Amino acid sequence: MSDIEGFLPIVSENAEVLILGSMPGVASLLGQQYYGHPRNAFWPIMSALFGMDPGLCYPERKKALMNNGIAVWDVLRSCHRLGSSDSNIKPTSIRINDFAGFFAEYKFIRQVFFNGKMAEKVYQQRILPVLNHRFFYLEYHCLPSTSPAYASLKLEQKIEAWKVIKQHPLW
Repeated sequence: MSDIEGFLPIVSENAEVLILGSMPGVASLLGQQYYGHPRNAFWPIMSALFGMDPGLCYPERKKALMNNGIAVWDVLRSCHRLGSSDSNIKPTSIRINDFAGFFAEYKFIRQVFFNGKMAEKVYQQRILPVLNHRFFYLEYHCLPSTSPAYASLKLEQKIEAWKVIKQHPLW
């Protein structure tokens, strides 16, 4: 098992929506960018939803998300994992990110969307019970994973499911 450290969030002061994954996969870690696997559907979905040019470089993709009030982060700060699969994460090695501090700093976030079941499960088990009640206003939704390992939905079906993140006052 390898010790893995996650990334800092993509976030701006005007963020209203937070998209949470579990932990970057090997390709993302090597490329030092969220959803860096070439077959991950995250960036094609964001391009479809927000009219982003699919050929944008990573810094421009991040900027486009921030301009649309979208923040991206992971539930896990670090863990031990062999390969990229969430199922290979050693549960006792999980260290979570500081969400109380995050939500206190980024006060406009109202909706949290989980990119897959693992992120939702860990958040519900390890974070939600200890979050201060002052974050009662947050709404949570689980979306189909953008991972290439989750192949039961086609890209078009994933895009359709992810449209819910645009049902928000910002847009």
